[in-house]
Amino acid sequence: MRLRTRLAALYAGLLVATSIAVLAAVNIFFTYAPAGTKRTVTAGPGGIITTVRETSTPDLSLITLVAGVLAVAGSVWAGWWLAGRTLRPLAQITAAARRLSLTNLHERIALTGPADELKELADTFDAMLDRLESAVAAQSRFVANASHELRTPLAIQRAAIEIGLADATPERVERFRAELLEANRRTQQLIDGLLVLARGTHGLEADEVEPVRLDRLAAEVVARHPGVALTARPTTIPGDPVLLAQLVGNLVDNAVKHNVPGGTAEVTVTPEDGLTVSNTGPEVPEARIPELFEPFRRLAPDRTLGAGGSGLGLSIVAAIARAHAVTVTAHPNPGGGLTVSCAW
Repeated sequence: MRLRTRLAALYAGLLVATSIAVLAAVNIFFTYAPAGTKRTVTAGPGGIITTVRETSTPDLSLITLVAGVLAVAGSVWAGWWLAGRTLRPLAQITAAARRLSLTNLHERIALTGPADELKELADTFDAMLDRLESAVAAQSRFVANASHELRTPLAIQRAAIEIGLADATPERVERFRAELLEANRRTQQLIDGLLVLARGTHGLEADEVEPVRLDRLAAEVVARHPGVALTARPTTIPGDPVLLAQLVGNLVDNAVKHNVPGGTAEVTVTPEDGLTVSNTGPEVPEARIPELFEPFRRLAPDRTLGAGGSGLGLSIVAAIARAHAVTVTAHPNPGGGLTVSCAW
């Protein structure tokens, strides 16, 4: 049974019950007033009849029957009308859901009216469409950018093979061999980054979570980067040690690669604040910081694959952080550079 039918039946039932109660009370009130004609005779002095009055008492059973039929019919109609009016916003939501496709995700219900449960439902549906539209747009950008990034090293490899084989002298073979190895390294780096990004996006299973010493992970990463300062206190967090090592490594790599000559990079680990990585790199506009956490989004020409990065560093950090329910924040430093914090 459809919701509108159930609501109409409920409204009609309540109205019928009320009508029956009222009619029953009226019927009881007039129980002792028999139906028919009553004659009243008034006698004057000497027994002379002066007034004869006839009154008619209505047949209450017939009135009750007719009123009951009308009450039932009116109740059903009123219930059906009220149910339709109440459920009209749901019809709008249903129609919008049926129209949805990848080509019109920009449409919204934009329901107007009182701030009731149905208005809240419509607003929630619109908010869901906002998130869905953003996710689809991000996915489209990701596919396009990934295709472009993979095509570049593959084109380099193909050109090196074709040119190198045209005149295969030992010197040319050696030179193009080095170019092929470098292009292959970049391709492998990009593919590895995509795999880590996908794993972080899908979340963690219960058996993948274990206690991890974040301070030790940071020390291992900093040891591979001479000149990076480390301030760490014993800090144990739950998570996947492989993914967390990737998170710390990407943050430190990013701080080192995107720095200025003679600049500094610092890593801090505490139980209270979690992980913080800061550097003295070039100035970063605060309004563009969210772009750094999107795949293949670079703020300057030097933030390229050729500079040693895949364009996935901070997007991988964001994905791993989401998988661990970690809050990532970033803000520009006075004079240049960036500070990224991960709080558990």
